[in-house]
Amino acid sequence: MTIQLIVIGKLKEDYLRNACAEYIKRLGRYCTFELHELDECRLSDNPSDKEITAALAKEAEQIKRYAKGMIVPMCIEGRQLTSPELSEKITEAGVNGQSTVTFIIGSSFGLAPEIKAMGDLKLSMSKMTFPHQLARVMLLEQIYRAFQISTGGKYHK
Repeated sequence: MTIQLIVIGKLKEDYLRNACAEYIKRLGRYCTFELHELDECRLSDNPSDKEITAALAKEAEQIKRYAKGMIVPMCIEGRQLTSPELSEKITEAGVNGQSTVTFIIGSSFGLAPEIKAMGDLKLSMSKMTFPHQLARVMLLEQIYRAFQISTGGKYHK
């Protein structure tokens, strides 16, 4: 199975890059992992709705080049799952012939409606708001935890 993570923007802090690298390394035991860091559109300090919509559309075009398999956009209106439920969804994808699961994290303004509409499962981490860079670490940890659960590993308690 291949797990893809498509993200808008790059990690700036070393400690976040190191955390992501650790989970990506751990995932290597369970899947092929692909990370696609795409450019974030630059906006003015106080962008208009029209400017935001245009930026999201431009980011969507980049995302569509890589999105395949089971598409999982991360968005606030998505479903909240327990770790075992996420594990089950990833396992089901493989059983149902999906060789790739693609998670998508947008920019600070979110994702274009067309990307959300592509989603087989819209997923939300929480009702709380997290920095997008931290959300990447949290999602990678949950994907690793999902594989640990499905293989009976001791990581998940």
